[in-house]
Amino acid sequence: MTMRSLSSSFLPLRSVALACGLVLGAAAVQAAPDAKLLAAAEKAQPAVIDNLKEMVLIESGSLNVDGLLKMADVVEGRLKAAGFKTERRKATAGAGADIVIGTLKGTGKRKIMLQGHMDTVYAPGILGSQPYKVDGNRIYGPGIADDKGGLAVMLASLKILADAGWRDYDTLTVLMNPDEEVGSLGSGELIATMADQHDTVLSFEPTVAKSVVKGESLLLGAAGIATATLEVKGRASHAGAAPELGRNALYELSYQMLQTKDLAKDIPGATLNWTVARATGPLNQITEKAQAQGDIRITQPGAEKKLAEALQAKIASGKLIPDTETTVKVAVGRPAFIAGDKGRALAEKAQAIYKEIDRDLALTPMTGGGTDAGYAGRSGKATVVESFGLAGFGYHARDEYIEVDSIVPRVYLVTRLLTEIGKN
Repeated sequence: MTMRSLSSSFLPLRSVALACGLVLGAAAVQAAPDAKLLAAAEKAQPAVIDNLKEMVLIESGSLNVDGLLKMADVVEGRLKAAGFKTERRKATAGAGADIVIGTLKGTGKRKIMLQGHMDTVYAPGILGSQPYKVDGNRIYGPGIADDKGGLAVMLASLKILADAGWRDYDTLTVLMNPDEEVGSLGSGELIATMADQHDTVLSFEPTVAKSVVKGESLLLGAAGIATATLEVKGRASHAGAAPELGRNALYELSYQMLQTKDLAKDIPGATLNWTVARATGPLNQITEKAQAQGDIRITQPGAEKKLAEALQAKIASGKLIPDTETTVKVAVGRPAFIAGDKGRALAEKAQAIYKEIDRDLALTPMTGGGTDAGYAGRSGKATVVESFGLAGFGYHARDEYIEVDSIVPRVYLVTRLLTEIGKN
């Protein structure tokens, strides 16, 4: 039987193909969605919106310990409602807010971890100028996309699967940290350690809204973050009566920043941008000390070391102001995230699941923004994919929002993907 006669049959193409025992490619036959999971995702949408509102109305900036405590109470309560055993651990640096960990034992073989963060970038009082509001397909609020939307998707998905009696996993772990927006300095090592004990990690940062780009995506790579600190010591003198006796550290700092600003262009996998500069001393004094800090992004292992060596060599090659002393240090923070072949394979499985509900899912190879997926994938032991949160935009800015019509698809994606991971 030819494909032409198949397509003209009264039976649907998929039914005819199955009846005839034909095996067709994914492009020819699209798998049907899991009706029960899709119905559950649709039913869950109002509760997801209610949970979003509850969390957004809690101001939880990275230094707001009281707000982060309230967030921890909310998410811990929902994890307990889904059957999880929970615990709190204090972040080891920074404000010292609580990390929430939930664990659930199953009857399968795979160890799966889901992660997201409770903190936002916003200062106390932000709800006064940027309130929670609904406008058509958008819901606005500080932190609603980054990352409270991700937490809402995660919690809703886990509740759906718990209610369905799904237990096809050895261990299901949830980790929600309070300091992602400030580098996860107090939780990053815990994320890395726990991820190494799992086969798969799904991370729940947002995806970009379809009103901004063509479609939703998953993330396969994110830059690591480091900081360059440039310090200059000069000599103070009276700026009016004897400027020639001084050695202006501010001038020398400017010179060194300019001569190193393009240095990273010759180092694959590294970028450097000087972003902060400061000097100390009174107005009427030649500046004795000055400092600058630069934002470094790393997309290839070892690039930060090469950049540090290049900075040292460039600064040693010459100076503008005699008798000044310049030093530079590079401190590495959050590591780069590179999904690798296993991560790509998992993301491609997610693409196929999205096709079941007639939605496209792009795979973004790299972004300049940092993510805790870098800690989770640091050793390479776990398969890690990022951006299972809601579609949204405006994060770290004004008028942050999520798109309501991404809720059901994202919850369906996570529930279906978890069941597939459990099978394999």
